[in-house]
Amino acid sequence: MNKTSLPRFILTALVVVIAIVLGHALWKHYLYSPWTRDGRVRANVVQVAPDVSGLVAAVKVKDNQFVHKGDVLMVIDQQRYILALQQAEANLDAAQANARAAGAGTAAAAAAIAGRESEYQMYRAQAARRLRMAERNVISEEARQNAVDTANNARADLRAAQASRKQASASAQQALAAVQQAQVAVDVAKLNLRRTEVRAPADGYVTNLDVRVGDYATTGVARLALIDSHSYYIYGYFEETKLPQLRVGDPVDIRLMAGGVHLKGTITGIARGITDSDNPTGSNLLANVNPTFNWVRLAQRVPVRIAIDTASVPKGMVLAAGMTATIEVKPHAKH
Repeated sequence: MNKTSLPRFILTALVVVIAIVLGHALWKHYLYSPWTRDGRVRANVVQVAPDVSGLVAAVKVKDNQFVHKGDVLMVIDQQRYILALQQAEANLDAAQANARAAGAGTAAAAAAIAGRESEYQMYRAQAARRLRMAERNVISEEARQNAVDTANNARADLRAAQASRKQASASAQQALAAVQQAQVAVDVAKLNLRRTEVRAPADGYVTNLDVRVGDYATTGVARLALIDSHSYYIYGYFEETKLPQLRVGDPVDIRLMAGGVHLKGTITGIARGITDSDNPTGSNLLANVNPTFNWVRLAQRVPVRIAIDTASVPKGMVLAAGMTATIEVKPHAKH
């Protein structure tokens, strides 16, 4: 080796070493550094469904409109529910009238008992006097017996009046129960009438509005979607090789693909399981193990939930569920 080729050899070797070191560093960074390009903006989607059925009489919002909690989104035709409320109120009036009549019957039965009680006590005292008089032979035995029979009849009348009062009391209780049932029916009718106005359950954006006046809305069937504006968060799908460096509470840098906007966030949770697509459960509930094995195994991606720092969101920025982002956990957040 001559003197001119030695520097070339050293320079080439130096370049190769630097390339190897840089390649190794980049490889470690790609495999193990806590970052991912696979981040998605997520939000809670409220599927708004009417609580009563009927024709859609009015749609009060437009597609992508922001609404506040309690705002009317659409109105179900109210005529049927107004009639149902009137019918329930009429039934309540009738039940209350029956209850008043039953109460009057109970009062009359109580008054009858008082009268029968007075008569019984009078005839009982009279029979006792006739008995004493008969013992002194002042009156005949027939007169004494007549007084006793009269007292017994008065006692029977008293017992019959007491039985009538029990029956009247039972009727009054049934009438009061009917009033309560009718009141519940009125309350339900009022509730159904209020529920014809379908209101927003949270602040948010009406998205993909596909309901029109004249459509038939069925109870419990969702007719529009509402994106909760207070529920935006990030789901980052980190490779399993990077999970050992992630902890709940770690601060996160978020760079959205939309204009490269930078946001701040915090890890709030790490998923504890994902679906094993290679080993699904068989028909007999046993593991259905794939007989083939790929020698090149890709690292699985595990969802990590990240809360967005709302103070870092620029004013007027459009944040939409489904946006993609690059996520990087700060190195100093390691424990």
